Amino acid sequence: MDEVLHRIDNGVAWITLNRPEAMNAVTWDQRERVIALLADASADPAVRAVVLTATGKGFCAGADLRGSPGAPAGERVAGDVARMIRLGAQRLITAVLDCEKPVLAAVNGTAAGIGAHLALACDLVIAAEPARFIEVFVRRGLVPDGGGAYLLPRLVGPQKAKELMFFGDAVPAVEAERLGLVNRVVPVDELEATAREWAERLAQGPTRALAMTKQLVNASLDGDRAAALAAEATAQEINMTTADANEGVASFVERRTPKYLGR
Repeated sequence: MDEVLHRIDNGVAWITLNRPEAMNAVTWDQRERVIALLADASADPAVRAVVLTATGKGFCAGADLRGSPGAPAGERVAGDVARMIRLGAQRLITAVLDCEKPVLAAVNGTAAGIGAHLALACDLVIAAEPARFIEVFVRRGLVPDGGGAYLLPRLVGPQKAKELMFFGDAVPAVEAERLGLVNRVVPVDELEATAREWAERLAQGPTRALAMTKQLVNASLDGDRAAALAAEATAQEINMTTADANEGVASFVERRTPKYLGR
């Protein structure tokens, strides 16, 4: 059985975690496959949006470290754990953040630990009503990893982020939407159709403009105003060399619906 399903349909790459019996706790092999597929999506002009989802009742229950390479606990030396995090969970989250196509999470069920961060790193999040988001690390006596302390304060502010991380309580989908962790909550039987509708709208848009918009928004959270405004001006300069930008302007002048080709 393929542990990561992949297909391209109407310009959308669907990446589906497929270990429902383990609530899609992500293995080393799955992680590497998802990272590779996101890199492929960035480079493939036929892919203009990405949906990240899962089978079964869980989106991702966190990391499954049982099959991961590395020294046993008693044989670790200083630096081993940090290296494992950098090369593992952080690479996965970074692959989502740096993907040059819009990435939409369709969260079908529980997203815990790195599974929650995988969803929250996406550009848009649609959650089914049974979905829950859990900062499970504190329950295991661990520090949040996989970018959690970077992502959460930017989404909900530092105080709320600390509450979620200090207590590790499950956040139901409706509450996650109220907090700004989720864009929309839908009945479970409408999740795939809603994700498809949104993703295909993205896939029909000006792909390079969306990529640069994503980069600008992500970078704005880390830099100052001058850097953000300079980056914005540069991005618009570059974007105006694309066919889609010219089509957008021409369609406005000609009072017609634009037809974007993703280049």
